[in-house]
Amino acid sequence: MPGTLFLIPNTLGETASLNHVIPDHVQALTAQLDHFVAENAKTARAFLKLVGGTHPLSKPMQEIAIAELNVNTKADALAGLLAPLKAGHDVGLLSEAGVPAVADPGADLVRLCHKEGIAVRPLVGPSSLLMAVMASGLNGQSFAFNGYLPTDAAARAKRLKELEERSRKEKQTQLFIETPYRNAAMLEALVAGCAPSTLICVATDISLPSETIGTRTGAQWKGLLDAGKAPDFHKKPTVFLLLAA
Repeated sequence: MPGTLFLIPNTLGETASLNHVIPDHVQALTAQLDHFVAENAKTARAFLKLVGGTHPLSKPMQEIAIAELNVNTKADALAGLLAPLKAGHDVGLLSEAGVPAVADPGADLVRLCHKEGIAVRPLVGPSSLLMAVMASGLNGQSFAFNGYLPTDAAARAKRLKELEERSRKEKQTQLFIETPYRNAAMLEALVAGCAPSTLICVATDISLPSETIGTRTGAQWKGLLDAGKAPDFHKKPTVFLLLAA
């Protein structure tokens, strides 16, 4: 009988303890596993070390198997990641940050498990996207995540116009993310390209001590930027949201 693929959430940034974001039962289950798939083996071991601080790991760290699945993994290598599951071992799919398989290459493995009839169990933990929607005050009944927008300024401006129009037409909150060192450019593009009445939320370092979340109109954000009062979000993970009036 095949094992189960457990989807294990990670913290949303560096922390000395997991207890404020990862439920105890999730940590306990994670500690029982000795096979993992992760984007990066080194950071996965750092996570497991934190787990081991409160729940003894099933094996010494050097005996725990960690296979990598990331943007460099070729499609024909995915089947090999199922070997422990097919041999009857439970496996943990661990994200670099937040929940696995959402804006995360683990989705390909999850889909393959469904195809092969292997059970998949999602575990409770932080999702920056859902938490941003919760805290934004924007429409939580209808929202869409759009991943990364184009880096080219003209293409990005065009895409923002499309998302704003979709938001206005469908009354739908639009979410997207940016490489952290380009956060300032993204907010500037939003202010320049969106209507003054469009609501824009900037949610940074969610769940961390440095967390900041603010929702303002495009006009209000423009006033802050013009006054040199940009958010403190340089090189910090940030979720952007908009809702057109």
